[in-house]
Amino acid sequence: MSTPDPITVEVIGSAIASIAEEMGETLIRASYSTNIKERRDCSTVLFDAAGRTLYQAEHIPIHLGSLMGVVEEVVKRHPVETIQEGDLFIGNDAYTGGGTHLPDIVFASPIFHQSALVGWATNLAHHADFVDRGHKHIFQEGLRIPPIRLHRAGELQRDVLDLILLNCQVPRERLADFRAQIAANHFGVRRFQALCDRYGVPLLNQVFDELLDYAERRMRAGIAAIPDGVYDFEDIFEGDEQPEPLTFKVRIEVTGETIHLDFAGNPPQVPAGLNIVNTALLATVYYAVKTIADPDAPPNAGLFRPISVSAPEASIVNASPPAAVNGRTNTCQRVVDLVLGALAKAVPERVIAACNGAVVAATFSGVNPRTGAYYVYLETLGGGFGARATKDGLDGVQAHITNTSNLPIEGLEPEYPLVVDRYELVRDSGGPGTWRGGMALRRQIRAVDHDCWVSVRGTRLKTGPWGLFGGHEGGRYSVEADPPLVGGRGDLAAGRTVSITTPGSGGYGDPATRDPDLVRRDLAEDRISPEVARGVHGV
Repeated sequence: MSTPDPITVEVIGSAIASIAEEMGETLIRASYSTNIKERRDCSTVLFDAAGRTLYQAEHIPIHLGSLMGVVEEVVKRHPVETIQEGDLFIGNDAYTGGGTHLPDIVFASPIFHQSALVGWATNLAHHADFVDRGHKHIFQEGLRIPPIRLHRAGELQRDVLDLILLNCQVPRERLADFRAQIAANHFGVRRFQALCDRYGVPLLNQVFDELLDYAERRMRAGIAAIPDGVYDFEDIFEGDEQPEPLTFKVRIEVTGETIHLDFAGNPPQVPAGLNIVNTALLATVYYAVKTIADPDAPPNAGLFRPISVSAPEASIVNASPPAAVNGRTNTCQRVVDLVLGALAKAVPERVIAACNGAVVAATFSGVNPRTGAYYVYLETLGGGFGARATKDGLDGVQAHITNTSNLPIEGLEPEYPLVVDRYELVRDSGGPGTWRGGMALRRQIRAVDHDCWVSVRGTRLKTGPWGLFGGHEGGRYSVEADPPLVGGRGDLAAGRTVSITTPGSGGYGDPATRDPDLVRRDLAEDRISPEVARGVHGV
């Protein structure tokens, strides 16, 4: 068969992207929990029959780590010849389910056309449920689900659903969100089958090969533009769960059109929820390299081909069971910083200073006095986005691999027995430089008419996000409560508050060279204090 013409490839490629994006919107619009419907903590991916990523919707980069291994995990346990149209698989386990931590529950639906398996529609949603738990090992972190059938030939397996819901703290919410995930996959299956009807499976498979090859060519070209060489970087990691500082490191070798990242020498896995499994490491690395080599390359399996990664087993960046993984995104954020810090020596104009380097997660749980029902409120708070070679960093945003949205106060307070007393950007938290780092967030939350349990997790307690080329570090993470939380966890009495300050981000370039007009604007907008304006910028 002749090679598909470029127009056909483009049309089908756009259709695949559209299906994945619309699956995501279906999931968000149909969901019930604030974490999905408001914060959009979910992702959707289409795979071909062999499990190659065809398109990941532009949601959350780290979720690729939970999704890119799921098809392999399904067929490892369920031979392809036993999979039927209408089957639906569910899983979440970081070691046996294609996941990266237990709150991320994956739904995978095989797509059939004329009785042949032609692809997979998958989605993932973060279920804010498994709280009040320890994190010394994964057995403490929630119910582990290997890829198992939730639907068999279209029929719900009620016993499986009942088992899962019995282990959830807010089962009504979980059931509603599960239904949204099922609806999203059903949409993707129908749309994919319509493509098969229109173009035929042989042509689609040819186009899929072309799309992956195109992404590979773009990534190779982007990597080739990075000067050949070996680049390394180190950073310090500490936080609520890991008070003793650890040294993270990477060694990157660029050779022509390929890049290899070696994480040898990183610390052994720890008895805390900070470890990341191999798929999470790969997803993080693929994201970081893509931002440098070609941010606009199609998000499919072709972009992985020029990138190789090695990491010691049973280390914090390549954990082995039963290591805990719940807070793995804090480590993933620091992996991105390592990659950018190393490549700053090669392509300084493409790299930003360190972002907040954390995923500050706050969880409040208890019995809602208005309803008598148990509730769980989870939010990951944004922070500073690193300054660039030509621009200031962004203030109060999610950075890198998280990409979730803010939960508006108007959405939080009617849903939960909590009040937000303060929500603001933090002055002087953006690292000074020729270009200023992005500012941190402060959120102060008060418990109303009830006692609740609070857990706040973050990093950068003692070390601020680094600046580049003379830029200063950004502000640090902190938590204030009365009485103080021990290790970021504790009871919060009615009427008491917790104040959470996220990290800022690093500046870029010598602060003495910042445009005085920009410094005066920063002062007028209360981004910096007079002391910083005079003592750092000389204005």
